[in-house]
Amino acid sequence: MAQWEGKAKGTPLGYKIFIFFIKNFGINAAYTILIGVAAYYLIFSFSSTRSSYYYFRKRLQQPFFTTILNIYKNYFVFGQTLIDRIAISFGLKDRFSFTYDGKEKMQQMLDQKKGGVIFSAHIGSFNVARYFFDDFDVKDTAIHLMVTDQESEQLKQYVGATASSDASIQFIVIKEDMSHIFEMNDALINGEVIIFAADRYVEGVQFLQHDFLGKSVKFPSGPYKLAARRKVPVLFMYIMKGRSKQYHLYARTPEFNEEKVTPKLVLQEYVRNLELMVKKFPLQWFNYFDYWDDFKK
Repeated sequence: MAQWEGKAKGTPLGYKIFIFFIKNFGINAAYTILIGVAAYYLIFSFSSTRSSYYYFRKRLQQPFFTTILNIYKNYFVFGQTLIDRIAISFGLKDRFSFTYDGKEKMQQMLDQKKGGVIFSAHIGSFNVARYFFDDFDVKDTAIHLMVTDQESEQLKQYVGATASSDASIQFIVIKEDMSHIFEMNDALINGEVIIFAADRYVEGVQFLQHDFLGKSVKFPSGPYKLAARRKVPVLFMYIMKGRSKQYHLYARTPEFNEEKVTPKLVLQEYVRNLELMVKKFPLQWFNYFDYWDDFKK
């Protein structure tokens, strides 16, 4: 698998434009500018468009013209999730509706105070997870969302502070000196919960391989090893955008015994649940690089 280079989609200028429209004209007005933005990316962002083409055409086996249309729709929906995240961070959460499938599973993990690992992916909008947790009875159980250094900087500069005072989730930034590993271990020892988007492999880190949508993919082994080694409760969580301003949280428990779990078993369950989400919401897969090494002949 071609590794992710640590760069998120979206530019500082793009964020500033979205912020301007949201503040001055509203969320729906910000959506309208995506008509042109999505078309621009479809035509001129060769690398990401090629990646999306192979995803729809080769992995999901869609017809050619359906593939082209869905690449455009994928860019449009991705832009909507960025706008929504900015709008919510500006205090417009009441403009959105949040529903749950498996909320009791999430609450049970928090109530047990045994620590836990929640696996997500770059599908839907897992970055709004902290606003979902505002509706949970968190009590004194801290929740940590793992983010890259670049994602942290974007949140600081263009969306808001990395942890607002009313948000239920704190951030652990993945650093080159690996100091975040100590933060993760401390969090689990203290009975706290960590959320990973565990679908992107970065060159140089240890990995596990598993077939995903018909072809082998490398996954970073760290999150899976951590969950297996600590013997903590595991959940798979995906936050998907619905119609208009709706979001729906799916939480799923793994089909294995936590006392006998191995990293490969955790990965196997992760892939199984992720494939179900991708097939249910194909337009919300947001990995814009050569994920399956499809470009290699």
